[in-house]
Amino acid sequence: MSGYTNQYLASTVFSASPEQLLLMLYDGAIRFISLGIQAIDNNQIESRTRFINKTSAIISEFAATLDHSRNAQLTADLDALYRYMLTRLMQANLKNDAEPLIEVKEMLVDLRTTWAQAIEISKEEKRAAAGFRTPTDAPLSYRPLAAAM
Repeated sequence: MSGYTNQYLASTVFSASPEQLLLMLYDGAIRFISLGIQAIDNNQIESRTRFINKTSAIISEFAATLDHSRNAQLTADLDALYRYMLTRLMQANLKNDAEPLIEVKEMLVDLRTTWAQAIEISKEEKRAAAGFRTPTDAPLSYRPLAAAM
């Protein structure tokens, strides 16, 4: 990467909210696991290992940052799911098998979608509590520019 790309990436990360960082990490894990699948398909052992390790590092970070003092059942379920994912990644790496990676990728995509929806719901609740109008509260005559065209 160029210096400008690194500077932009650093600026993006440092200015991101915790919610945005979470989604960025999911995006990275999904990208790395996809590259791991490609590496297996192309019999690129070193690349496979590197991308599986990067995915494992992100999932390990998810597990390490779980707040066990809040919603104990959800936290325990997520912890078990992350441990299962890590086991499947290890199996894929040991057996040079893309199937466990495909399984984990589907889980990561589902989790990312769920987190994105939860973040949006939380934002809407905060806006409503602060007295801001939500798009569904907007006057019927209002239409976004894209819908008006």
